[in-house]
Amino acid sequence: MRRSRKIVSLALLALAAAACAPSTAGGPSSSAATAKALPGPSLDADFDLDALVAAAKKEGSLLVYDSSGDIEEVAKAFTEKYGIAMEGVKSDTPQTAEKMTREHAADNVTIDAAMYEDGGVLVGQLMPQGVAQTWIPSDLKAQIPDENQNPLLALSKATVFAYNSKLSPDGCPVKNVWDLTEPAWAGRLVMQDPLGKPTVLSFFTQLDAHGNEALEQAYQQKYGKPLKTEEKSAAYEWVKQIARNKPVLTGSDEDISAAVGAPSATDKKIGFMSISKFRNNEDKGFAQKTCEGLAPFVGFSYPKYVAVASKSKHPNAAKLYVHFIMTEEGVKHEIGEGGISGNGTVKPMVTPPGLPDWQGQLFHTDPQSLLGDLQNRQTVSDFWRVNHG
Repeated sequence: MRRSRKIVSLALLALAAAACAPSTAGGPSSSAATAKALPGPSLDADFDLDALVAAAKKEGSLLVYDSSGDIEEVAKAFTEKYGIAMEGVKSDTPQTAEKMTREHAADNVTIDAAMYEDGGVLVGQLMPQGVAQTWIPSDLKAQIPDENQNPLLALSKATVFAYNSKLSPDGCPVKNVWDLTEPAWAGRLVMQDPLGKPTVLSFFTQLDAHGNEALEQAYQQKYGKPLKTEEKSAAYEWVKQIARNKPVLTGSDEDISAAVGAPSATDKKIGFMSISKFRNNEDKGFAQKTCEGLAPFVGFSYPKYVAVASKSKHPNAAKLYVHFIMTEEGVKHEIGEGGISGNGTVKPMVTPPGLPDWQGQLFHTDPQSLLGDLQNRQTVSDFWRVNHG
């Protein structure tokens, strides 16, 4: 994520105060969801880590939801370090938002904190409605760039175009993202269904916000002529053509990984999947590699934020978890296959196969556009639905 980006503008969010946020695919109902100014982060002026640990131990337990199964390893490390029973639950982002919203309304909160990929819903619904809040460990504040502080960015991950390196030993069989719109690749792109995957929908809206020039240049590079489209932008034209080219839609990155990289695979496919699934190369003997050199990007980075439930019954344990995940000791379990910590002092630990240049190869989420992701989600969802048929 570009550190030159400024923190999500409070003024921008305030301008949307009267605008109803569109519903999310499978997420919390938006009938009463109105975008308001984003609350400022909480910061304990008299912060003392030892005192926080003592208070957290008195509370005795902690429940954290995350869209990644890596949270189970984080939970083990947290419990081992502090002697506090932490449970980490893998849950899709829309379902987590729904559960947190309902628990908050019922004053029956079980989720103490969440690792949250859907920045649009976080800044447009959960935080303004008081369901979740940002807490910044004051002893780490100076290590966290301003643009990562509200909402609090725990880490950035990536979804990339990947191929089977055994079936294509000379490199990725596609060289340009527009290749995937060609008849030769009909039915051979495997990806999660965008209607159930907020990060993919946000990728589409972010492309429309600041990726059109790159897509136009890639089109010119491939076809030797400028892109002409009746759609609102190059991004919408590309999304339309991808949708119409019969991609195979799944409900999990694990299914994508198996379709692309399994030892039994015989057909060349391209997977649009999380870099976390590169662990299957070692664990299962898969042959997967990022489409290095793909124009104009090999995939996109997406933020994963950490937020505390406002009515948590274990608020000190929740804060201690936030402190833990914002250190190398905690976040290393989330970025084991590649990723960038929101703490600027934590160095990248692993370079995924075919992705040596995180900053230069990926399309990056603009934190100033999070609210726009939410506001435009229904439009891009309907557009995908109509074109995928």
